[in-house]
Amino acid sequence: MASLAGSPVGPRTLAPDRFEQVMALAAMLLLGCVIVAVTKGVDGLAKVPPFILLHLATITIALALTPVMLLRPRGDRSHRRLGTIWVLAMFSTAALSFGIRTNQWGGFSVIHILSVWTVIQVPIIWWTARNHKIARHRSAVRGMVLGALLIAGFFTFPFDRMLGRWLFS
Repeated sequence: MASLAGSPVGPRTLAPDRFEQVMALAAMLLLGCVIVAVTKGVDGLAKVPPFILLHLATITIALALTPVMLLRPRGDRSHRRLGTIWVLAMFSTAALSFGIRTNQWGGFSVIHILSVWTVIQVPIIWWTARNHKIARHRSAVRGMVLGALLIAGFFTFPFDRMLGRWLFS
């Protein structure tokens, strides 16, 4: 089993810890909610603007890959390839969100702050992986999953938003 050498508190394993296991489970639950919502709202998909459909597609890819990336062995070729797809999906999701302005004023909403953070953070996640900054990479991924996927994902369901209307209809 691989470990992070030189840790001030002793060797730390690359195996998923309890927090990552919980985040993986939360991502699976959120993905299940998205699938149920889209299935229930399939008749309304034709009315959804293309930016929102693309945003939904890219975030679905990231959500589906998140538990895989958090729970499978790390550092091998598959992890790197799936990680590249994940960062591209996350970056695309954030970039596409800037074209989505459905609030009452037609401007950006508070949730767009996470989009700005994601656009900045995703290249850092990729760079830290490519340069073997494992502890920093792991920390950044954990923050991204928690903030940009799980917390932001939760807020796609309440407040009369599209997925929420479909899920609870």
